[in-house]
Amino acid sequence: MNRLLIIDGMNLVRRLYAAQPDEQDLAGLAQRALNACQKLCRHHQPSHHAIVWDGEQESWRKQLYPDYKKGRKPMPVMLADYLPQLKQLLATANMHSVNAEAEADDVIATLAYKICQHDGEAIIVSTDKGFSQLQFKGVQQWDHFANSWLDIEALEQKLGIGRHQLLDFMALSGDSGNRIPGIPGIGPKSAAELLKSFRSLANIYNALDKLGQKQAEKLRSGYDMARLSYRLAKLRTDLELHLNLSQYRWAPQNS
Repeated sequence: MNRLLIIDGMNLVRRLYAAQPDEQDLAGLAQRALNACQKLCRHHQPSHHAIVWDGEQESWRKQLYPDYKKGRKPMPVMLADYLPQLKQLLATANMHSVNAEAEADDVIATLAYKICQHDGEAIIVSTDKGFSQLQFKGVQQWDHFANSWLDIEALEQKLGIGRHQLLDFMALSGDSGNRIPGIPGIGPKSAAELLKSFRSLANIYNALDKLGQKQAEKLRSGYDMARLSYRLAKLRTDLELHLNLSQYRWAPQNS
């Protein structure tokens, strides 16, 4: 069975960079990144692996909603300038990269979906909780920094929803980390209570007459924003990647 280890490149490297005491120690960063990738491969024993990087094009989400990810701390210029060299160093050690045109998230989701559709397994290495929306058989998420699988039950308890309700939850309450707006006046607590009572976004909108006047009006006036937020939060799994899996085989002897 094919097992594809998919590493969220910027999620890994930016956290490694933020944790190091000397931001100018780029050679040290490269070694820590390589060590992390090799450790991940040794631990998970994949048949194939890919480090997926964000591209420089504007994402379709930003085009759809210009405030998407607005206000996020930009990548340090020193790190951005070093990335091509870092990727080359990783390639020299047979750690294979995939460069997305824009955001890496949809490429990661598509890779995971395609390998699982062919009876394989996908392990996504990222701390981004958004990947927990991927519920097809064979996909799991690993937190390198916690050295553990993503605890879906803990996430469900924290948010007060089921995993299958995550996109509906973000459509209602938004996602502050990515500046996904949600519905004005509907916070995480209200969103969780609504989904607990009505199970889905569609059911909520079919039951506005059962809600209080103020809440019903918020939902009614926020309908278009909820649809937009759902679309922004949903990962695409249908990209045409034109990749050959054989190019991403892991060679243990080189690790």
